[in-house]
Amino acid sequence: MGLAEQLTVVLHQTRSPENLGAVARVMANFGFSRLILSDPVTYSFRGAERLAVKGETVLDRMAVARDLPEALTDCVYAIGTTSRTQLKGRTYLTPEEAVGRLAQESARGRVALVLGGEQRGLSDEELAHCAEVLVIPTSDVQPSMNLAQAAGVLLYLCGREGATNPVPPALEPGARIGTLNALSQRMREAMLTAQFLNPQAPEHVLHELELTLSRARLTQREAELWLTAFKHLERAVKRGAPTP
Repeated sequence: MGLAEQLTVVLHQTRSPENLGAVARVMANFGFSRLILSDPVTYSFRGAERLAVKGETVLDRMAVARDLPEALTDCVYAIGTTSRTQLKGRTYLTPEEAVGRLAQESARGRVALVLGGEQRGLSDEELAHCAEVLVIPTSDVQPSMNLAQAAGVLLYLCGREGATNPVPPALEPGARIGTLNALSQRMREAMLTAQFLNPQAPEHVLHELELTLSRARLTQREAELWLTAFKHLERAVKRGAPTP
C-alpha cells in the first residue's frame, strides 16, 4: 500500500464546519479518504457538506476521537503542523521533507498528518505526540495559514509524492503509537516505583526515553515484547518496594 492508503488526516480541536468541509474536499482532490477529528470544539458540523464538494464520502467515513493519543492509536508515525519557527528543543521540517518522511514511514503502517485548531494551532504538549514537526514557509506579513489552505498545500505534496515515489512495504509492521503510549505508561510506573524518576517532575526524562523508542523504529512485535517486559518488571519492583 502507498501513501494514499496509509495516510490519516487528523484535525485537532476543529471548530469550523466550513474548514472541515473544505479539508474533506481537498482530501478528495488528491485521493485521500481517512479523516479523524480529535477533540473537536463542536460536534455540530451540518454546514460541512456545503463545502465538501464531491468529498461527502470523506465526511461519511470520518471518525471522532476524544483526544490526540486516541486519534493516533493505530498509526506508526505522526507529523504535526505549526506556524511557529521557535520550538523548544525541536527542529522543524520543510513541507517537502515532511512529506518524504511520511511516505518513507508509510511502508511500516498508517501515518498521520496532524493539523491544529483554527484559533491557536497545536501546543508544545500536543506536538509532543508527534515524532516530527513541519512548518510551511510564509511571509512575515501573514505567517499563519488558514486550516484548509494549509491542508491543501500539504495534501497536494502528499499526492504527488505517493504517485512518483512509491515505497515498498516493510517486512514487519511498525509499532503502533497506541502500543508505544501503553509502553510509556508502564515505563513511567515501573521507574517511579524504582525511584529512577523524580516524582515531582518525571516528564523530562520520560520524554527523552520516549523519543529514543520513537527513533528506534520498533516493529509492533518488538514494542509488544518491551511492553510485556515492563509489565513483569513493574510487578517485580512493586513486590520489592519498601512500604511507605
